[in-house]
Amino acid sequence: MNIALIAHDTKKELMVQFCIAYCGILSKHSLCATGTTGKIVSEATGLSIQRYLSGAQGGDQQIAARISCNEIDLLLFFRDPISAKPHEPNEMNLLRLCDVHNIPLATNIATAEALIHSLERGDLDWRDIVNPTADS
Repeated sequence: MNIALIAHDTKKELMVQFCIAYCGILSKHSLCATGTTGKIVSEATGLSIQRYLSGAQGGDQQIAARISCNEIDLLLFFRDPISAKPHEPNEMNLLRLCDVHNIPLATNIATAEALIHSLERGDLDWRDIVNPTADS
């Protein structure tokens, strides 16, 4: 699976701790992230992460483009719901695209843990449900 990681500045340490805790699961998948998030997670965990621009410089939009092309299967986006962000419209577009393309999205640690455990169990094969083959 292709998993994208994004974290606001106030949530980057939480993303690092999450990725350390679930490194064994995440290492079995292809990871990408916005610039700084990818850098600090990779340094802390040793995970191989394709890095895009920082979110403020368009990294969110680069990941959104991959979602639009069905190249992302899961998005972990640890958001700071308190502080306003100047690029918030881009983030809202990213969330909208996840809804349009049926991409599981976690914006907090509780949902991320639920998704990662489902991934580990093999429960996240939703594309067969959304786009069943003629054999089903």
